[in-house]
Amino acid sequence: MLSSIFSGSAGSFIMELLYRMPAILVALAFHEWAHAYAAYRLGDPTAFNFGRMTLNPLAHIDPWGFVMLALFRFGWAKPVPINTRNFKNPRRDEIIVGLAGVVTNLLLAFAAMGVFYGIALTVGLRNAALNTIIYYFYFINLSLCVFNLLPIPPLDGYRVFSCLLARKVGLKPFMFLERYGFVILVVLLATGGLSRIMSVAVNWLMGGMINIYNGLFGLIGLI
Repeated sequence: MLSSIFSGSAGSFIMELLYRMPAILVALAFHEWAHAYAAYRLGDPTAFNFGRMTLNPLAHIDPWGFVMLALFRFGWAKPVPINTRNFKNPRRDEIIVGLAGVVTNLLLAFAAMGVFYGIALTVGLRNAALNTIIYYFYFINLSLCVFNLLPIPPLDGYRVFSCLLARKVGLKPFMFLERYGFVILVVLLATGGLSRIMSVAVNWLMGGMINIYNGLFGLIGLI
């Protein structure tokens, strides 16, 4: 990606970014809305009161996270504010809120692949622009799901793992992560470790979804 930016192919990079942008905005908006909605249903109106229970992506964009997502296909939005004192079962409910966003992205990716399969097997892949937009919608939602499951702050996986493990392993590891989480992310990105982790997880999920749709469409005689 960086080579395409600096090798003079700025035009193709801009076109690719334009194709990705709808998926980026939708994926971020639904991800953060899901956090806010889950918290609201569990008794915490904090995100709602701050105007975060909305599908307007402008309410959720974090500048650095948005740039990362636009350039490298994984990033983050502004954390949704929650007050765990409003939850009836704080530990359980915080886990639910933390997983709401990634589950929503996973479902969106699954739906997008279904649309792609439906188009391919009925009318054919004749519209290259539409096919590209659908592909990015699928891929970015799946990538955002996997990326946010990493147990590193400020990502959702950190919230979930801290709720599950803090009592067992103590607070020191989590204090370290909160202090150096962003540095760890930068190092993983710079060394290629993040890409390798993402690639394995995304390919595994992609393979599972392909198997599901092959089975579904095979049952109705389209494959």
